[in-house]
Amino acid sequence: MLSIVRRAALGALIATGFASAAPAQTVEEFYKGKQLNLLVYSGAGSTYDTYARLLAKYLSNHIPGKPTIVTQYMVGAGGLKLVDYMNKIAPRDGSVIGTIGRGLPFEPMLGKNEVGWDPLKFTWLGSMNREITVALSWNTSKIKTFDDLKKADLLVPGTGAGADSEIMPRAYNNLAGTKFKIISGYRDTSEAALQMETGELEGLAYWSWSSISALHPDWLRDKKVNLIFQTGVKDIVGHPGVPRIRELVSDPTDRKALEFLLAREIIGRPFLAPPGVPADRAKALRDAFAATMQDAALLKDAEAANMEVNLVPAEEVDTLLKDAANSPAAVLERVKKTLDR
Repeated sequence: MLSIVRRAALGALIATGFASAAPAQTVEEFYKGKQLNLLVYSGAGSTYDTYARLLAKYLSNHIPGKPTIVTQYMVGAGGLKLVDYMNKIAPRDGSVIGTIGRGLPFEPMLGKNEVGWDPLKFTWLGSMNREITVALSWNTSKIKTFDDLKKADLLVPGTGAGADSEIMPRAYNNLAGTKFKIISGYRDTSEAALQMETGELEGLAYWSWSSISALHPDWLRDKKVNLIFQTGVKDIVGHPGVPRIRELVSDPTDRKALEFLLAREIIGRPFLAPPGVPADRAKALRDAFAATMQDAALLKDAEAANMEVNLVPAEEVDTLLKDAANSPAAVLERVKKTLDR
């Protein structure tokens, strides 16, 4: 009888404890009245900044609790400053997200990891579009075609050791025989584009088609640039006949190495949060990101600004990065050699 009484008393105490415990905070409760910081790795006016600001304008409407979104710049080292902050300092509660260059997550897979981050552990939200990039020269340059580029140097900008602006021209030089001459030290491609127009640089080795369409439509309309080659598998709409770099590399091994490098274009404008974000908030951010890409008002703004928007879901980004990390050793070694690593 005493044992029964004791068990009953213990049960009552446990029940009382559960009843008095505060319920878990919901996603809506967490974000309500909060500020969500959106970090941008490149400077004001860059294409990444343009896409980030478009996202910031509408993302809150799709997050439970509708937090205030504030865009902040964290420029430096081709995006490494931002990922290092996210990896080591930023809160992991879902209050910080950011955008980085599409090529940066592939760097650690190639043994280039100055800040010790693991892209596979970060919380990827998705990408705002899939990219096609072009190599181009200014109209005053003597380099106007791919054959010209195999015979003489073209001065192009570099914005950091981990940036596409330096990785890809090195790859083209080694895999396709081009002669890009990289001039390092530029803050971002927006600054570099200005210097190209003033004559300090002769061209751009790796710039997105969406950037040109959104920020410099006059380059094409007024024939200010020569399109040397593009990275897509199909013709560019409205500009057929631009050579495809994938078809200009004859060696099969070299072609596979180039395809590994061009995988970054699938995640054209990626957004991410730090590792370890609580699962419910990570899901809410991913769902909100996907919903924002379907927002009629956002799409209207994007169309008016000549900005291409097509969602790459978070799950696809995760899979692509995992597959790249698990590439055969021979392919990774070829890529490293290509980049003089």
